[in-house]
Amino acid sequence: MAEKEINSQQESTQKDVVSRLHGDKVIWVIFFLLSLISIALIYSSSSSLAHMKGSTNFAILMKQIRFVVLGVAALFICYKIPPRWYRTVSLFALLLAIALLVLTLVAGVKTNDAQRWLSIGGIQFQPAEFAKIAIVLYLARALEIMKIDTFKSFLLKIIAPIGVCIVLILVGSVSSAIYMALICFIILFIAGVKFSYLMKTIGLGAAAVTLLILLHVTFGLFPRMDTALERIKRFTQSEESIDTEKMDKRALQRLADETLQADMAEIAVHEGGILGKGPGKSTQRYVLPHPYSDYIYSIILEEYGMWGGMLVLMLYVWFFYRCVLIVKECRTVFAAITVGGLGAVIMVQAMLHILVNVGIFPVTGHTLPLISLGGTSFIIISAAFGIILSISRTKEDAQALLDEKEREEKEQRRLERKRQQEKDAQDAMQEQAKQDAMSQEERDAYLRQRYADQLNAEE
Repeated sequence: MAEKEINSQQESTQKDVVSRLHGDKVIWVIFFLLSLISIALIYSSSSSLAHMKGSTNFAILMKQIRFVVLGVAALFICYKIPPRWYRTVSLFALLLAIALLVLTLVAGVKTNDAQRWLSIGGIQFQPAEFAKIAIVLYLARALEIMKIDTFKSFLLKIIAPIGVCIVLILVGSVSSAIYMALICFIILFIAGVKFSYLMKTIGLGAAAVTLLILLHVTFGLFPRMDTALERIKRFTQSEESIDTEKMDKRALQRLADETLQADMAEIAVHEGGILGKGPGKSTQRYVLPHPYSDYIYSIILEEYGMWGGMLVLMLYVWFFYRCVLIVKECRTVFAAITVGGLGAVIMVQAMLHILVNVGIFPVTGHTLPLISLGGTSFIIISAAFGIILSISRTKEDAQALLDEKEREEKEQRRLERKRQQEKDAQDAMQEQAKQDAMSQEERDAYLRQRYADQLNAEE
């Protein structure tokens, strides 16, 4: 009996916890599943990082657990904030993102030949990660309230602000700038912006890219552009077209270093097979550069095989599908674009990471959302989940209010019918009592008069 009571109390507690989590329950589950997968994989894939830093896998694991805790806190904070607040701060968020990106150019921290990090109060973070959310929020608000009746107004109100932000992102990461430009184009297309405006924007974008390349060639403004162009060239260049016989040892070594990441990832994917080697049994984690971040999907495939990789991929696809369902039920432009845009940011980043790891796409350096090791990225992506859940919760609360109002109206109609029935019954009893007190002649005269009055009323 005692065990049954304890089990029933535990089940009741679990139901209470679940009932407090409003919004899309599936997205809640996906968030926690990806976080748990991250903890397991970081412990398995961080051997090279631990050796490089003179630390241990357990120490790095504890660091990732702290990131997960901070990410959960960020999710709950953003989940509790009403969507109207995001409307209010959308413009400020974009201005803050631009200011942080400019500050990164001036006083940023350089890591791996890229100046992407900013250190404030001893805390390092990537402003480009925050800029992704800021751009989506700004687009959602701008498309909701701004009157865009000419291409000039579209250019000044939409393209110019996000264009400045994307160019600043370009300084630290070419692939991030391209992928955010793609996300913005998708949002504008789905939002129903005139097709002619989009075509003109593509033309201006091509001209802008050409100008930026010329400026880089002349003044060297974008240090990551050479790396990006070299990666694309190396990816599109076949092995047969490279004449290794005429290369000296130094050139051969440089060529091997340039293709090391892709080569080691390909080996990891091949060795994983269908079922994988098993948890913690990866060998490529010792030689693969950044197996805990840029190439963590390769470790998933090596240790858990094709089935493990498919499971992770399906979690992201399922998440995006749930976002689409939320968008369909949103009643405002801001809510729909925010959920769709943030869902696309997470989904596209995940796909870029996966395509790079399986050798279908050139190296980009994008992490796997909520799985790769990282502080800023994990917390920002968690915040994006929180914003999506906030809108989903608000939609759910609004529907609950409508349902409650409908129930109250039904109850009110039922009570009115009951009161009317009671009144009719009481009137009938009074009428019967009145007739019982009359003599037969009085009753006949009363009924004839009542019948005549009824006929006159009907006429």
